[in-house]
Amino acid sequence: MKKYLLRAFLLAAVSIVFVANAYAEIKVDYGAAFRLRQEIWDDAVDLGTSQADRNFIRLRTSVWGKADFTPDLGAYLRLTNEAKDYALGPFKAYKTNPNRDNLDPDELVIDNLYADAKNVFGLPVDLRIGRQDFIGVYGEGFLFMDGTPGDGSRTFYFNAARVNVKVNPCFNFDLTYITDPKTDIYMPSIHPAVRGPLYVDNKKLLTGSNEQAFLVYGRGKLLDNLTIEPYYVYKTEQPINGGIDLTKLKLNTIGARALYSINSWNFGGEFAHQWGEYDSGRDRTGNGGYVFVNRKYDAITWKPEFDLRYVYLSGNKSSFDVAHPGNDKVNTWDPLFSRNPYWNELLIYTLVGETAKFGGPIPGYWTNMEIAKATFKLNFTPTTNLALAYQYLWAPESTKGLNPALFSNSGTSRGHLPTAILNHAFSKNIDGMLQLEYFVPEGFYAVKDNATFFRWQLQFRI
Repeated sequence: MKKYLLRAFLLAAVSIVFVANAYAEIKVDYGAAFRLRQEIWDDAVDLGTSQADRNFIRLRTSVWGKADFTPDLGAYLRLTNEAKDYALGPFKAYKTNPNRDNLDPDELVIDNLYADAKNVFGLPVDLRIGRQDFIGVYGEGFLFMDGTPGDGSRTFYFNAARVNVKVNPCFNFDLTYITDPKTDIYMPSIHPAVRGPLYVDNKKLLTGSNEQAFLVYGRGKLLDNLTIEPYYVYKTEQPINGGIDLTKLKLNTIGARALYSINSWNFGGEFAHQWGEYDSGRDRTGNGGYVFVNRKYDAITWKPEFDLRYVYLSGNKSSFDVAHPGNDKVNTWDPLFSRNPYWNELLIYTLVGETAKFGGPIPGYWTNMEIAKATFKLNFTPTTNLALAYQYLWAPESTKGLNPALFSNSGTSRGHLPTAILNHAFSKNIDGMLQLEYFVPEGFYAVKDNATFFRWQLQFRI
């Protein structure tokens, strides 16, 4: 019933826009983008404990169109496909590919589809309803970045209704409702894959469970150089198959982000507290946040920048035997909608082995983590920059009961992770990137095989 209501609501919103502006001058814009990537994963999934290395090509194509019926009414549509060619590496796509070859054609999906209404009824209220991205909308993306982590960086969308209320020039807030199911039940897709653990009923597995959330997010400018962004989130997650608790989770998250800038210096951070319970009665709490300081030196050659930050995400030692769950409290941080390469790319894959009981078989469930990270960036030209970073990672709690081939179940030091990213824009329509990450594991893991993640990318836009 919910999927039909959402479709009807979206159809009604778009229809109203069209009817109301049938005789108006419509401004139309459109474009396309193509992203070519090669990725090499060397022991990145399980630190060499099995044959999970990959060397493959990713080909993402998107086409989009936008219609502005008036300055206050509009609509947007984007279609996306990301085919993958696995012929270069040991992973064979034919194991899950209906065509029985190394080319996974993926799906053609409706990536974005929403209607915009600004200054609704003449009030300082803006509305966006439909499938939309939240990148850059809610702070750095600590809690809201990717609504579809199961398909990697193919899409980032949320099925949502977002209302922005502008109280005054210094304060505004959002009221947002999100409904993100495990697979796309709201929109059709073309040429769905039919096999493999990341597909369900011919649909890509987009997230670990059926998830819904309600968000209140404020943005306040207290001083010329001080902003505060308080928020509250209520989220529900359906049971994970084989998970920590086979009942529904109802979770509250309250927190705030702050940023203070003065004389090219930036100081900031974010902290959130979580509390809630499963339908079984088991409590769940968590704490997470980060602090940072950074600066850019525009008067120096190559305009160097640095960023220092510390990250804390609470964890839980107990394995919580699913067969005999008892009444143990879960103190593990829930990343909500930020399961993506937020802190680094390489480690999100090794996380699956320790976090599948919380978030299913999907990478990026950042939890039980502390990170000290230093980044140094050089801007050689306005179109070329190099970012070098070093991370030391450890866990607040050692693990218990995890795969002994991969995890020591005693140590807390995760290890060292240096990274390098080179970006270059060849023109306003073409850019490229080289990325290298290297992980040196320590006592948190039972193995000491170093891991490497390498990527090159070209991106074209018209």
